Amino acid sequence: MIQVYNRRTKKYEVEKVAGEGYIKWSYESPIGKNFTELFIKRKLFSKLYGAYCDTKLSIKKIPKFIEDFNIDMNISSNSINDFKSFNDFFVRTLKDDARPISNDKDLLVSPGDGRLFAYENISINKLIQVKGIHYSLSELIGDDEIAKEYEGGICLVLRLCPTDYHRFHFVDDGVPLENHFINGNYYSVNPVALERIPKLYCQNKREWSLFKSDNFGDIIHIEVGATCVGTIIQTYKPNKKVFKGQEKGYFKFGGSTTILLLKKDTVKIDEDILTQTKLGFETMVLMGESIGKKYY
Repeated sequence: MIQVYNRRTKKYEVEKVAGEGYIKWSYESPIGKNFTELFIKRKLFSKLYGAYCDTKLSIKKIPKFIEDFNIDMNISSNSINDFKSFNDFFVRTLKDDARPISNDKDLLVSPGDGRLFAYENISINKLIQVKGIHYSLSELIGDDEIAKEYEGGICLVLRLCPTDYHRFHFVDDGVPLENHFINGNYYSVNPVALERIPKLYCQNKREWSLFKSDNFGDIIHIEVGATCVGTIIQTYKPNKKVFKGQEKGYFKFGGSTTILLLKKDTVKIDEDILTQTKLGFETMVLMGESIGKKYY
């Protein structure tokens, strides 16, 4: 059972997990763990399932998925009959007023919908995956020199479930630089897997880029793939001015993770998010929602 904090109701909620039985079998049972290592974590498995989700045959999955996970289609740009495949539905866009974003340049907003952990005063050699499991920033991005600049800074880990809106956005006005690709495995990013696979984020396929933010300094944007996420699509153009809330890209089917790194003394993260992180609970947030303020 996964509990997450709802900052609106100030209560904990039990997360509905797509494929919960399969995930537990894959990472908790001896047979499942062996099968995961031999096949599920491999690119081929995610590629095959992703190919199926791109076909017309996969359309039949959509109505049940919406019903089972109570997905609000009123905010979708398209109706259920408009989608050409399950992946088409999965990467759906939202109506313009679905995720309001403040124009206040001092407010840091969430890059997407999901469940957020926030860490201040980080050690770049001991970033927290879960309690007792750590990884380093230089391993994650493969660049020691850039990693050093974020010692004592902030790490934001936004976990997206298959049920979430799966597009990610820029958190400020600024200029994004070129995208870097790092090949890897396709482990699930569900907490069940995070508690069992050491340095999971450093093992999975991922992409990262530097974002020259106007108000919060240089931000590292990292997108981590997962089981059945065969593709991470970047829709931005490097070295071109972007604006707060503008789309950066999207994940195809599956749960995924977006990680942001900010330098020391740039942002003060909201206290409720920090408190819940210390207690071991993720906080539910929406794209464009304020999660911190500029540090003065």
